[in-house]
Amino acid sequence: MFMKWPWSKKISQPLEPPPGVASGRYAGKPLLRFLEAYVLWSIDELPIESEPALTAMAPTLTQLFGGDGSWQSAIAATMELPANMPDLIRERWAHNTGIAARNDVHLSPQQFAEMFVDANLT
Repeated sequence: MFMKWPWSKKISQPLEPPPGVASGRYAGKPLLRFLEAYVLWSIDELPIESEPALTAMAPTLTQLFGGDGSWQSAIAATMELPANMPDLIRERWAHNTGIAARNDVHLSPQQFAEMFVDANLT
């Protein structure tokens, strides 16, 4: 079960969707991919091939949204996320993967990121 968060939504430049993710998911929602990347980063599941593009975008994201210069802090700033948001995300990840395991279901990091963002950040 996910909690609803009262954070704002702002627009930024989209990233290419990861392999296996329909690009239509991101149509008209440019910040969505960054939010999913933030969730994946929080649970230490951000694909290594995503890191260079995100790092390269950090100065632009910081200029647009604020933060300390990292892409993660820019996303956190624009969404007004609490400082402990990565910890909260990790707690949900552990909880949800536990539920999935008890039900003999595999919950991929990308599935979790999409579910978390849809339920809590959009």
